[in-house]
Amino acid sequence: MGAPAWRWALRAARLPVGGGRAPTAPRRQPGCGPAAPFADSASSSSRDEALRNKRVRILSRGLPKQKPIEGVKQVVVLASGKGGVGKSTTAVNIALALAANDSTKEVGLLDADIYGPSIPKMMNLKGNPELTTKNLMRPLKNYGIACMSMGFLIEETAPVVWRGLMVMSAVEKLLRQVDWGQLDYLVIDMPPGTGDVQLSVSQNIPIAGAVIISTPQDVALLDARKGAEMFRKVHVPVLGLVQNMSVFRCPKCMHETHIFGADGVRDLAKTLGLDILGDIPLHVNIRETCDSGQPVVISQPQSDAAKAYLKIAMEIVRRLPVPPA
Repeated sequence: MGAPAWRWALRAARLPVGGGRAPTAPRRQPGCGPAAPFADSASSSSRDEALRNKRVRILSRGLPKQKPIEGVKQVVVLASGKGGVGKSTTAVNIALALAANDSTKEVGLLDADIYGPSIPKMMNLKGNPELTTKNLMRPLKNYGIACMSMGFLIEETAPVVWRGLMVMSAVEKLLRQVDWGQLDYLVIDMPPGTGDVQLSVSQNIPIAGAVIISTPQDVALLDARKGAEMFRKVHVPVLGLVQNMSVFRCPKCMHETHIFGADGVRDLAKTLGLDILGDIPLHVNIRETCDSGQPVVISQPQSDAAKAYLKIAMEIVRRLPVPPA
């Protein structure tokens, strides 16, 4: 419910808006007896309680009821307040790492970035999803990961020029009209920011945990904090933060340079009382492997970069609640 709707609801309930004072009962005339102040106090308390209950009822009408995705045991969302911090690259490699760490687990990957889908290229997938007899879309699969993205439904170079309501409809379809089969984990690559998509996903489906991705740069940290606070407000547990592009090591002399700053995400985690799930270095192989559709966890599993993703995936699983039977 947006701010105008909130204000309308509060006015309808005769509640104070924008810090104004609530209406008060008419003042009693002097000489009404010693019990009058106590009667006024009890009456005022009763009215306040009734108004609070009415406000809760009105505001709860606008919140959708969470409904699990059929066949999916646990949903993990990867988010960042700012674009360009390597969130999609991290989401792809963590989904692959979850499967690599435990071959008995089925993992899916949902690209919720309607305007700029990246999963098809990074996972080397093309084509349109097939439809089941129930008119549900079948995810495309590669490296053992079931994937769904807006990128499968439009041309690769076609821009998505949609208003908010159309975007929300598309997100709803990607959530509800996909035959995921049986998944232990569904990793959702969220778009940057704290807008409609983040709010809709958080309020419509039960989420086991959120992971915040950020570089150590001050500008990125400002928005990463907003992302963490947003999930707290909608009662989604934040599992921890990932410090991406933490350090660059020269391949010739091995000298380490903190291009985006050192330990900024660690400092933010302390401020928010959250855990650091791991650090990912700034390495050309991570970029090249994703651009070629062969993410580093698959193509170079013994590399330091792949081991960093595998460790982060283990830390995520350790912090997840026990899945439903």
